[in-house]
Amino acid sequence: MVTEIKLGLCNPPEPIYLFVNQGEVDGESFVWYKFNISQEKKIPVTQRALTGYLSELRLTTKEFKGKDNLKLDIVVSADELYVIRTGIETNFAKSFLLAASLIQVFSKPLIIVANAGDENTVFCNLYDATSKTKIYREWSRDLDWATIIHDIQILLAGNSSTTPSTPKLSVVPQPVHPQDLRIKNIRTLLDYPLDLVREWLQFQDVDRPSLLHISKINELVKTMCLAWAADKCEYPNHAESLYQKQVVDAVGLGADELTAINAWMQQVQAAKAGAV
Repeated sequence: MVTEIKLGLCNPPEPIYLFVNQGEVDGESFVWYKFNISQEKKIPVTQRALTGYLSELRLTTKEFKGKDNLKLDIVVSADELYVIRTGIETNFAKSFLLAASLIQVFSKPLIIVANAGDENTVFCNLYDATSKTKIYREWSRDLDWATIIHDIQILLAGNSSTTPSTPKLSVVPQPVHPQDLRIKNIRTLLDYPLDLVREWLQFQDVDRPSLLHISKINELVKTMCLAWAADKCEYPNHAESLYQKQVVDAVGLGADELTAINAWMQQVQAAKAGAV
């Protein structure tokens, strides 16, 4: 079927970015918004749901205030091309990925809903647009987010279905190796300088973590963690001992690594506060 092209004046064929965050502008509350770059102004989006076809899932690194931030871009084909951008560690990203991981064929339209939570958090609900049924998966501490993202990207890349009303987008898959994503996530959590990671990799004669043996990747993770703790603990051996117990041993027993590292960071900071 040939898609009818509307002739005449129109806006440039650029994606509409929706940024996920709770806020208020001129007395109007929102859970996601558009951003006018020229005016540096947030434009609230009052509708809390977007219906369309999930066409791509991308990981994008954006610099903010001199820091590297890893973002999840959820690309949706609808009346326009939309890109929902959110932090990779946000509740919105994780609740979206959790539901999307249950979908095996992305040939049907979905309804993506942004819901406000406590303390400025935003969660995502996902629905089958045809049946209006919610797609739900139980939360688990042992989820491997890197693998979930990779699996969804592979399914999207192999999706050959289309509908008469919505043409199939040409998608260039951007699969991310789980170990590369692992280092990115941990580095972002620790706010560890990207240049130092690159320098460390150069000493190993590689340009990305996935080219290393797992033992070397674990060494890099430990190096980043202990560097973070260097000025936060009076006794470095204590920080390293806590790291072995609360991170290495916990992950060995099946704990989520990012959760374990975050708990270790809190423990190190608590120990420093107690020593003051």
